[in-house]
Amino acid sequence: METKNATERSQQLYKLYEKLDEIELAADEPAIAGLEMQALEKHYAASQWRLMWRKYIRNRAAMIGGAVTLLFYLVALFGDFLAPYSLTTRFVKFIHMPPQRVHFFSDGKFQPFVYEMDLTIDENLRKTYTPNPEKKVPIRFFVRGDPYKLLGLFKNDVHLFMPEQGVMAILGTDRQGRDLFSRIILGSQVSLTIGLVGVVLSLVLGSILGIVSGYYGGKVDDMIQRIIELIRSFPAVPLWMALSAAIPTEWSVMQTYFAISLILSLIGWTWLARQLRGTVLALRNEDFILASKLAGASDAWIIFRHLVPSTLGHIVVVATLAMPSMIMAETSLSFLGLGLRPPITSWGVLIQEAQNFQSIALYPWLFIPAGVIAICILAFSYLGDGLRDAIDPYTT
Repeated sequence: METKNATERSQQLYKLYEKLDEIELAADEPAIAGLEMQALEKHYAASQWRLMWRKYIRNRAAMIGGAVTLLFYLVALFGDFLAPYSLTTRFVKFIHMPPQRVHFFSDGKFQPFVYEMDLTIDENLRKTYTPNPEKKVPIRFFVRGDPYKLLGLFKNDVHLFMPEQGVMAILGTDRQGRDLFSRIILGSQVSLTIGLVGVVLSLVLGSILGIVSGYYGGKVDDMIQRIIELIRSFPAVPLWMALSAAIPTEWSVMQTYFAISLILSLIGWTWLARQLRGTVLALRNEDFILASKLAGASDAWIIFRHLVPSTLGHIVVVATLAMPSMIMAETSLSFLGLGLRPPITSWGVLIQEAQNFQSIALYPWLFIPAGVIAICILAFSYLGDGLRDAIDPYTT
């Protein structure tokens, strides 16, 4: 009986709470309607760039891709400070040493360290490295080591972390005993910037020719489109290989670097030019373009004051999506020995170490740079896809 009465009371209380909620909602209806109206006014009064930003931050994959891309460039920018060793630092006694596991606590205190590796050679002259638990190699922070120029300007010799004594190779060493972790970080400075330089050259060439082709039309359009078709008719990789093979071997490091950047941009601009031509064909008959013409504006004013800003979002998206192609092209050429060559170090040069199955089978850590390249390409792809969706904020 008591249980029945308790159940009836709880049901009555539940109904009472429902009525109170309805009363509160009815009382707040004008306020809620006002808030909704303010939100709608802010949405429709927002600028195009703000709407694009709002849509972009709602895309988690694009946000992660942008964060990873930014992290890659920060690492490349401060690579000399972050890398424990320089590109030329060699440990002759630790050739093809496997990655060392980092331990963060020693005797209950935060003190990162690695165990020293003992080398043994069997009767088949095969090297085996085993960690020695009795010998710890402490890792210190902000330690003086190999000199370098921070940001290419300021002389410095402080590194973020490295052992004061002994050898540390958290990603292993290569066939010359060089630290693979340091070489991956320092190689990113070349791989990421050569892609950036190639994209900038492609954007300048593709933007100008694409907009000019779409704006003028006629014979100018026909000539530019025939040039694009001629360039795109050649297979990309064989053309890059042929041009790379034509680079003189006696050229300096910087000459080779800019030559490869120029080669990578020779084909990349055609895709952007084709897309911008279609966009400008739709824009050149818009009211604001006709108004500028009637006001006596020159063609150069219309192109750089109206058409370029109108296609800027599209250019940014294409640039983001073109970066992975440039990085992959440099990696492929360097992997084949036709791109950058030592002493220049890039990700493509690093994976030359894993050109055969024997190297991958015996020293699988030499394939780590390929994983870094894959992560970088995915980050750029997610970032580009997010920007491509955000460029039209009114679509769902």
